[in-house]
Amino acid sequence: MAIIAQREVVWEVHDNFQKQTYRNRCYICTDQGRHRMNIPIKHVGGNEGRQHYAAVSMDTSTDWKKIHWRTLQTAYRTSPYFEFYEDALEPIFTAKAPDTLLEFNFQILKVLSECLGLILSTETTEKYQKTYDTICDARVMVDAKRPLAMQQLKYTQVFEEKHGFVENLSVLDLLFNEGPNTITYLKSIPLSYLEC
Repeated sequence: MAIIAQREVVWEVHDNFQKQTYRNRCYICTDQGRHRMNIPIKHVGGNEGRQHYAAVSMDTSTDWKKIHWRTLQTAYRTSPYFEFYEDALEPIFTAKAPDTLLEFNFQILKVLSECLGLILSTETTEKYQKTYDTICDARVMVDAKRPLAMQQLKYTQVFEEKHGFVENLSVLDLLFNEGPNTITYLKSIPLSYLEC
């Protein structure tokens, strides 16, 4: 979200879906510590091979949206700004979701951008390119296993007394704890880790 707050973004929509990325997961902090929230997807394989990100469907055999919303309520109900943003965010988890993970991610980004007062870029790639010469290629940022060399300043967190400051959480943690100050915080994060 710091990149979205500070730079123009062109969204990659023509690459293959890769497992273990932030495209279908995020981390929050609960009373038990760092907690992964994962969006289950329908996997293809065998003769179908790799699947394009734009074609990935979410698995609706479980009510994961309801579980995620309850987890957020339990973790952040006592945070300073949860109630302020609750009405804007709840439909993401209670209304019918779009058919694809890509559409759902754009829906989430749109709501988060509105909460933050950002104008969300909707520009997408026209085709897949392995490398780019004229733009900063930050596609590696979706890799959840790649450690970030980001310089993250501490902010107050709900369970900080129990777990200390937990880094690299979903922007929801920042939003529920910092409220209107979230955008200022995101704009203050140095982007030197982008390597371009």
